[in-house]
Amino acid sequence: MPPIRVFRFGPFELDESTGELRKFGVRVKLHAQPVQVLVMLLDRPGELVTREEMRQRLWGDDTIVDFDHGLNTAVNKLREALGDAAAQPRHVETISGRGYRFIAPVTVGPPVSKALAEPVATPNPEVAAVEVAAAVNTLETPPLQLLTAPHELPTASRNLVRALLLLTQAMYLAFYLGALANIAEITEIFVESRLLSPLILTTLLVTSAVVLIPVRLYLSAAVAFDFAQLQAKFNRIFPALLVMDLLWALSPFLLVHHISGGLALGMTAALVYMPFAQRSLVLMYTRDRAHA
Repeated sequence: MPPIRVFRFGPFELDESTGELRKFGVRVKLHAQPVQVLVMLLDRPGELVTREEMRQRLWGDDTIVDFDHGLNTAVNKLREALGDAAAQPRHVETISGRGYRFIAPVTVGPPVSKALAEPVATPNPEVAAVEVAAAVNTLETPPLQLLTAPHELPTASRNLVRALLLLTQAMYLAFYLGALANIAEITEIFVESRLLSPLILTTLLVTSAVVLIPVRLYLSAAVAFDFAQLQAKFNRIFPALLVMDLLWALSPFLLVHHISGGLALGMTAALVYMPFAQRSLVLMYTRDRAHA
């Protein structure tokens, strides 16, 4: 019988004999065709695997099928399982018009359970111990990650995600324009609060609103017109945008003449979550935009 091969790359492990893909030891649901595509890529890491080779492997010459759609679907499912994206590939790279290439480091060996059993029967325990240690070391420990990764997010209708992103930008624009339209009343609130200089607070509010209005218009246009590389560009501005959005989460307290303090506090608590929800929506939107 041919030897059982287990491909390992990063936190993933693929058992060729069973077709099971695991991440940190937990099985990842993946159908047969994406698994076959993954095996072909792992067989030749760093090399181009053409679309024609994949067609022959998956369907052969005797099957009539919409090959392009079927292969694109299989690759997209594979990328989703790996938490990958065509725009910023970490595992599967698209070679435009030709095929795909696996770009992550890959190791091939027996299952860890088999490797652990081998030192008992091997005539050279020292060599076997080294092999076992190498096999065990390929299983990485889960990294500590505060923010959500793309593969951890649920699948949703792309139109729904787009609508929610546009509504988020409209909400923030309404905050900025409403504050600027009522700047005199807001200045009075600053004077009454006696926390900081009203001039400093008013200047901070006006400056941040003037800076953020173009940012919100850009993000709205990027989503409406399906800009490429939206995730990469959003990631660059996210740290600064997060700080500004958390400051604007206090904006309900600018309505203390019209609402109670308790309601303002509850609205602020909800707005603190909004920057992270927006980031998740951007990840879902760009992940689902990626095509093979």
